[in-house]
Amino acid sequence: MAALDYAIVGSGINALTAGALLAKAGKRVTLFEREDQAGGCIRTETLAPGYIYDPLATTFVLWVTGGAHAALAEDLARHGVEFCATDTPTGVLLPDGRAQLFTMNRAANVAAFNAAFAGDGAQLGRDLDGFAADAGLMFGLMGGEPWSGKTARLLGKEAWRRGARGLAARMGQALQPMRGWLESSFKSELNRALWAPWGLHAGLPPEAAFSGQMGQVIGFALEAAGAPIIKGGASGIVRALTAIITENGGALRTGAEVGRINVKNGRATGVTLLSGEEIAAGGVLASVTPHALFDGLIDAPERKDDLRKYRYGRGNFQLHYALNELPAWTTEGLDDVQLLHLTPGLDGVSNASNEAERGMLPEVPTICLGQPCAADPSRAPEGCATLWLQMPDAPRVVKGDAAGHIDTPADGSWTPELREAFADRIEDILVRHIPNLRQATVARRAISPADLEAMNANLVGGDPYGGACTLDPFFAFWPLADSTRHDTGIKGLWQIGASTHPGPGLSGGSGFLVAQELS
Repeated sequence: MAALDYAIVGSGINALTAGALLAKAGKRVTLFEREDQAGGCIRTETLAPGYIYDPLATTFVLWVTGGAHAALAEDLARHGVEFCATDTPTGVLLPDGRAQLFTMNRAANVAAFNAAFAGDGAQLGRDLDGFAADAGLMFGLMGGEPWSGKTARLLGKEAWRRGARGLAARMGQALQPMRGWLESSFKSELNRALWAPWGLHAGLPPEAAFSGQMGQVIGFALEAAGAPIIKGGASGIVRALTAIITENGGALRTGAEVGRINVKNGRATGVTLLSGEEIAAGGVLASVTPHALFDGLIDAPERKDDLRKYRYGRGNFQLHYALNELPAWTTEGLDDVQLLHLTPGLDGVSNASNEAERGMLPEVPTICLGQPCAADPSRAPEGCATLWLQMPDAPRVVKGDAAGHIDTPADGSWTPELREAFADRIEDILVRHIPNLRQATVARRAISPADLEAMNANLVGGDPYGGACTLDPFFAFWPLADSTRHDTGIKGLWQIGASTHPGPGLSGGSGFLVAQELS
């Protein structure tokens, strides 16, 4: 009899979700994490005395609207997880100081869009209502297992209701790029600018297929649930999920790197740690990238061509501030916006994304600025604040600077000097809108794509999404063309994580789906 029912490689949100649900179902599980702390991209640290911040992921809208939270919410609350949010989840700020905000109030959103251009608000309402009418179909496809009877029945039901041609037309509409949606729905550049950056948070630039649908998904979710963060820091959910695992007889081991998944007669039988320790298990869940799995943890030479074709996306750049006073915005009404994008607009988002795709440092990067203390004042001393910044588009390998001002290394690497120079470019944009930024700064920390990969091996080249989120490997074909139900072709071995359906983000979706199947 195996020592474990399931060994789980990794301890990110999907691994923790699977471990918690399997342990609650009575399965003997242990998670093995290579780093000294659990959580993957979820961690909370001290930026300066009295200031706490989430250096990587921070917003949990996908979690609170997903199936994993529905299954674990009571347990999480029992272990102290408290979500907090303001009524203004997002907004956009243009270089000239004009801003557009999006709240959790539909009437206010419609009025704000109409104020920018008459009729835009009414169209916003129609678009979001149209998505709501199809929410069962879209969330069913994105959150369910593609290769399953449940999904087949969902599609069959929709084909019966709409007709086969009607269903095909709806699927075609879902492929609309962000630019197509925005230019056909809104006349105001300001209103377009509000949504333009949001596809980037799913790894999709404005011209990418499906990015327009993702914009509507995000708008629907933000209006319904806001942009919740966890009181006291994102790592609170790591502690809570770990507690659920251990109180149900499971375990989590940090500093325990899996060197090999053991396979015998075509079946996974456990894992061997780099230390040489062997652990027998009835099955293995691996929350890793395809390359780490098929060209590392197991030997799968037949996957060589699949791995050659598997692509990683653009890198990510993080920047964080501890301030000894509140940011003094030159534009009124921004104090409570949780995730504010600074961009010249739709074309600016497209330009920055294209520059990063070509290996260039964007001349005007798209900036996502979070204000955690607006929802959770406990993260800084009274009257002070932290700022959480993410630049969704940064080159993994640096070929040059689009502005021609920053010298870049010949080998394309992210050096500390390059990281700080790019951070200075971002700060120069910020101080135009927050004039007290530099004088109020107690501490600043920049995190380059190379730093991200050093923090988490799954962030290959600083790609936070586990791979390019383009349509070809998406949905039923993610991560590889013959992928089905997170199977790997080896009995008793499942792949979960951002590289697998339903993709990246803090939903815990792949861990939830596999745990449901195995419970």
